[in-house]
Amino acid sequence: MIARAGRSTAFLTTAALTRATMRALGTWAPGGRARWERKNHAGRSVGLYAGPATALAAAAGAARVRPAAGLAVAAAGLCGAYDDIAGAGDPRRGFRAHLSALREGEVTGGAVKLFGISAAALIAGARLKERPVDRVLAGVVIAGAAHFVNLVDVRPGRAAGAVLAFGAPGLLRRGPGAELAATAVGAAAAVLPDDLGERVMIGDTGAHALGAALGTAVVTGTGRVGLTAHAAAVVAAAVWGDRVTAMARAAR
Repeated sequence: MIARAGRSTAFLTTAALTRATMRALGTWAPGGRARWERKNHAGRSVGLYAGPATALAAAAGAARVRPAAGLAVAAAGLCGAYDDIAGAGDPRRGFRAHLSALREGEVTGGAVKLFGISAAALIAGARLKERPVDRVLAGVVIAGAAHFVNLVDVRPGRAAGAVLAFGAPGLLRRGPGAELAATAVGAAAAVLPDDLGERVMIGDTGAHALGAALGTAVVTGTGRVGLTAHAAAVVAAAVWGDRVTAMARAAR
């Protein structure tokens, strides 16, 4: 009963904070509304309020359960926000393109995400696990999950839907892992209706934060075998990122 209450509290609190922050940003629109609007894949104007709202709520919810998890989610959201602003309109995609630019002396938004999220994930992994191997695997899972959710964020609702699908099994567990899963699922569920309705988009800010929250849930509630399997899965998704994105784009 206590475990169920913890999951419910995490879900409801995160969902409520996401909705409240999204409404506040939509009303206040710091810097002017033009700064908070983007064209989506169909050419419609949508608001970017959902990204920061999702990242803030997920980071706060995760930090309540495990401070290290909150750090990873916040860092993922901040790196995503940098790319949403500095990398807007950059046609380069994939690690190779951003690493090539870095070798030529240009620091792209993608490079900031790659190194920033990876560093924060490894730090969080070191705090969430005790053994060296588990710590490295945990960092890979957290960073890889953040990248994966961003890969599928190519159509309305794809990223939030993926977090709901992959996070739901974690709700059946007990302990901090279940609460972190509830945090990720709560934020995703709160933003999904407006995302599907093409009124908002979560952008890199929200996608990376949601993915990192999902990754911390996996890490906290999984042992060595599970960590290895999840690490292999997210690495494979990164290697075949174009295929993953194409599948997400084609999904109905």
